[in-house]
Amino acid sequence: MKKLLAVALVLILVFSLSACGDKEESSGGTEETIKVALCLSGAANDQGWNQTAYEGALKACEKYGFELAYTENLTAADIASTFADYAGAGYQVIIGHGYEFGDPALEVAANYPDTKFIITEADAAADNVASYVMACEQTAYVEGIIAALMTESGKVGAIGPIQGDSLVKIVNGFEDGAKSINPDIVVKSAWTNSFVDTQLGKEAAQAMIEDGVDVIKHCANASGNGVMDAAVAADIWCQGDSYDQSSMAPDNILDSALYNLDVVLDIALGTIADDTFVGEVYNLGMADNAVAMLLSDNLPDDVKAEAQKYIDEIISGDLVVERDYTIRS
Repeated sequence: MKKLLAVALVLILVFSLSACGDKEESSGGTEETIKVALCLSGAANDQGWNQTAYEGALKACEKYGFELAYTENLTAADIASTFADYAGAGYQVIIGHGYEFGDPALEVAANYPDTKFIITEADAAADNVASYVMACEQTAYVEGIIAALMTESGKVGAIGPIQGDSLVKIVNGFEDGAKSINPDIVVKSAWTNSFVDTQLGKEAAQAMIEDGVDVIKHCANASGNGVMDAAVAADIWCQGDSYDQSSMAPDNILDSALYNLDVVLDIALGTIADDTFVGEVYNLGMADNAVAMLLSDNLPDDVKAEAQKYIDEIISGDLVVERDYTIRS
């Protein structure tokens, strides 16, 4: 009886060790979930620049099975420390949405070589830093054409937030598009010096309206919401940016420039998923569906057809829109 009991105990021990061995092997073969952090200059629900990035990052992370965290309303002074906090917490990928995230990414990336940094609208590149630049000047050029075709006063305006390459190229693209239709058109520009202050955007728009501007385009992030409010109050035409902003000015909007961050971040995070990440600067435009135009039903049919003609020419490559970072005024 003792002999049988001993044999039974040995068999139990053998099976137990075998089971434990299988569990460890299975656990060892399980891939770690990649953690992605998104850093934004404004609110993730701003119906514009930041919301399109948040929704794009969420969509891409769901596709690739990544885990997403995000931080909103970062000022320039907060960026480097926020990057370092995420990297130190083990996030394998950090996304900075906007040109202002480029230099801090290079600074922090040097201390965290195993963390990949993806920056939009910057020219930052290193072994573990890649930037994705959208040809927002293409949509701005078409918006300038539309503004020139729709103005009755011969005066149109563009309002940006803080002067930086990714914003200056938009304002310049708008001016170039407008003057391609009418070289004598007056194109006003203004800067709010804020990404988030809607009152400053409203005041800048009101000053333009008082000066006779009857079409205003903005690329001013959340402060651009104030631009839209001023246009609606004065019953003039306006043009949205980054996102479908039709709901903000349904009777006054001519178009929205769409920045398709779902496309951009799908491409960027795809390089993480398939391990093909290379630290370079990548340029994406209308032909890549990284940027696009949403034409409003407020546009007359002939203006809509003219705008679509230029869009098609940009996509085909027959029309090349110059990217100009020069601050003109």
